[in-house]
Amino acid sequence: MGRVSQAQAEENRRRVVETASRLFREQGTHVSVADLMKAAGLTHGGFYKQFASKEALIDEATAHAFGDLARRHDDGLQQHGGRRAAAQRALIDTYLSPEHRDSPADGCPVAALATDMAREGGDHEARRIYTEGVGDFAEWLTTEDQDGLTRLCTMFGALVLARATSGSPLSEEILTTARAALTAAD
Repeated sequence: MGRVSQAQAEENRRRVVETASRLFREQGTHVSVADLMKAAGLTHGGFYKQFASKEALIDEATAHAFGDLARRHDDGLQQHGGRRAAAQRALIDTYLSPEHRDSPADGCPVAALATDMAREGGDHEARRIYTEGVGDFAEWLTTEDQDGLTRLCTMFGALVLARATSGSPLSEEILTTARAALTAAD
């Protein structure tokens, strides 16, 4: 079997990072390399041609997830004509929705990766990326009247509890109550 072109190798790497970003948010970073590569449609043997280690992939996938989050914030601002309050309100509504609760693979890396990052040592690159991403998200949520970190903690806690109680009426109540509390001043 011949070597793949540099362009194909770059495409394969991109596909692995995107797949890992989704799988890690959905299932956690304990997903095996073999399962990850299978989900990306590639062979297990190709992993180490692309990445020095699974830890290196976790670093890159975490950065990718937070890059997606930042792009969504920018897109939200554009969709709302640069009106930050409107973009924040739309984000809160989306974040605290049944769709987001039920789709962690496409959702917020703050909630999806928190447990895995808590287990990482403080010297890991993924944990540094995660910490920076949490700070950036909190800053984005800050208003003149509301602290962004408080808003993020409320959103995060509500989403995690709603996911843990999914399938019960309490799950929907958690989302609705948190959404109302965060948008009451609007």
